[in-house]
Amino acid sequence: MRQLRELRRSGAVDFAYVEKGIDMNKEVLFAKTLEEVRSLAKEQGNCVSEEQVQEAFAPLNLDNEQLQMVFEYLVKHKVGIGQPVNPEDYLTDEERNYLQDYLDEIAALPKYTQGEKEACIISAMAGESFAQNRLVEMYLENVVDIAKLYSGQGVLLEDLIGEGNVALAFGTGMLGSLEKPEEADGMLGKLIMDAMEECIQENASNEKADLKVVDKVNKVMEKAKELSEDLHRKVSVQELADETGMSVKAIQDAVRMSGFQIDYIE
Repeated sequence: MRQLRELRRSGAVDFAYVEKGIDMNKEVLFAKTLEEVRSLAKEQGNCVSEEQVQEAFAPLNLDNEQLQMVFEYLVKHKVGIGQPVNPEDYLTDEERNYLQDYLDEIAALPKYTQGEKEACIISAMAGESFAQNRLVEMYLENVVDIAKLYSGQGVLLEDLIGEGNVALAFGTGMLGSLEKPEEADGMLGKLIMDAMEECIQENASNEKADLKVVDKVNKVMEKAKELSEDLHRKVSVQELADETGMSVKAIQDAVRMSGFQIDYIE
């Protein structure tokens, strides 16, 4: 349902069709379908065709305007319609500068042929640490390409690349579990993507927690201000608790989280 809330907040989709008596099952189906389309796009190089989107949403009977808003939402989230989007178009100037500097550093590393890479994978699968370290260098650009696809979701490109590189280094030490060298690309790519997705999810959870803190502080500040204005003086925590029904601990926590900056409380 996260995608549904994102669409509501961004105004990317008109939810009138939900509000006109359509039951919750259809709302759930919409969110599920949207997630399936994004998963399909990831399998296809972050791209879907108009026909695939129309076919996926056909059971919901969206009109042309609603369907167009779905397309706009997908493009906003780096899903190309008919052809892949350029992930760098979504980067900030700061991220572009960082990216160029980082790519310049990578460019100074030794170059390897495909044959050398395959030989290195086989050696890494056998547990040779030197080969594993060389593989990390070989896959650094892959990490950058994946990070660009995940940019714009609340985590800096630099942090995404960092998380991807850690996952890459970890993954090269796990190649011994593979049966064939050809499986290395898929395994390492998945580990890198999983690490970046986890980073994004953790960041979103932290932001949600931060918002709760801000809401709590603002609520206490507002109530303290009202009571302070009525009494024409600063109020005590106990007075505020008695007046609002809030617990003393909740008020004390809010004062502490504000850095003791709620002026209306003694």
